[in-house]
Amino acid sequence: MTDAAIRAKTGTIYHQPLSERSAPVSVPLLRPFPGLRPAAAYAAEMAAPPYDVLTSDEARGLAEGHPHSFLHVSKAEIDLPPDTDPHDPAVYARAAANLRTMIEAGALIRDPGPRYYVYRLRMGDHVQTGIVGGGSVADYRANRIRRHEFTRPDKEDDRVRQIEACEAQTGPVLLAHPDHPAVAAAIAATVLRAPDAEAVTPDGVGHTVWVMSDPGRIAAVTRAFQTMRAVYIADGHHRSAAAARIAAARPDSDAAQSFLVVSFPIAEMRILDYNRVVTDLNGLDRDGFLAAVSDAFVVEAVKGQARPGAARQFGLYLAGQWYLLSPKAPPPDDPVARLDVSLLSDRLLGPVLGIHDLRKDKRIDFVGGRRGLDELERRVESGEMAAAFALFPTSMADLIAVAESGQVMPPKSTWFEPKLADGLVSYPLDGE
Repeated sequence: MTDAAIRAKTGTIYHQPLSERSAPVSVPLLRPFPGLRPAAAYAAEMAAPPYDVLTSDEARGLAEGHPHSFLHVSKAEIDLPPDTDPHDPAVYARAAANLRTMIEAGALIRDPGPRYYVYRLRMGDHVQTGIVGGGSVADYRANRIRRHEFTRPDKEDDRVRQIEACEAQTGPVLLAHPDHPAVAAAIAATVLRAPDAEAVTPDGVGHTVWVMSDPGRIAAVTRAFQTMRAVYIADGHHRSAAAARIAAARPDSDAAQSFLVVSFPIAEMRILDYNRVVTDLNGLDRDGFLAAVSDAFVVEAVKGQARPGAARQFGLYLAGQWYLLSPKAPPPDDPVARLDVSLLSDRLLGPVLGIHDLRKDKRIDFVGGRRGLDELERRVESGEMAAAFALFPTSMADLIAVAESGQVMPPKSTWFEPKLADGLVSYPLDGE
């Protein structure tokens, strides 16, 4: 099916005004479902990094020698000739075939009835524990499942084609929810027994899953989420939008009215810095650039690395020297304009470097997660980049403020870490 045909069939729900969207159906904000998950013996091999953080070559290398790696589903081009376009119809067909093979081999099993799943992430000293369930498409459309990013139709099309081919949602959406004692109690009771799946992904993150099958706990979790005014998409806006399009194309399918989510308490979420590197100084030399920057920032040379210690501080690495930048004027009151990523764009990247469109301008790139300031130095010292900017991480409070205002964040504003694994729980659409 062509991309145009996909859009004609599924629509583009995200971009429609609320008044034009389908009327909500009576599906709770979060509900259990009969998950598709690895048998215990296969979990360690099957757990895979998210499909969108790896290149095809990286995925091919990680999956080599591991026939049950979920990368054979999420990045199925690795099983086709190396020059295969990842969006070729053959890739989606191969993903579906690989998924069927894993099910037929018993590597993937289907729970006999609706379940929630407790999902724990561990990275070093950081631990967060949440709930895997089916998020309501109706609540997504109504913005009760709040978003803070725009989506691109081409990326939505890719996820729609993957879901349709596999008849399952295999990439979880990361949510954040307000703390709730009933949810915490159900989780605490479930994790008292041995886990149903354990894995450590190549990035060193531990993933542990427990099946929640107790009817009382399931009911308590469902009721608790129904009391929440809103929950927030942290990562997975394209997966959410694709699920909404699938639901619109299948109005008579009860299963399609929900989508695969993993929701963690807001207080347990961790956002790391998302830094910027630029290829040139827009025709300025070092001194001219620093002079232009000093119009809007106090510029202070520092010994060692200039890691921002608080919001409204920026590190600049230029010609072997780190500088600490502090805005001279206070930030605006608007929840988007006051973000550090906005301040850097509005007061430096745009006016000084002429970089106005972060989505399209090839002169800027982004470095997130645990790569750290050493990676910024490396890319400048290599000659690949002319300068690097270190930012303080966006806070969950800022993300929620933007989502509550109905606005969206600039591109590359948040880098959530640790990341979920693909393959540990999938959401089948056949409703069985």
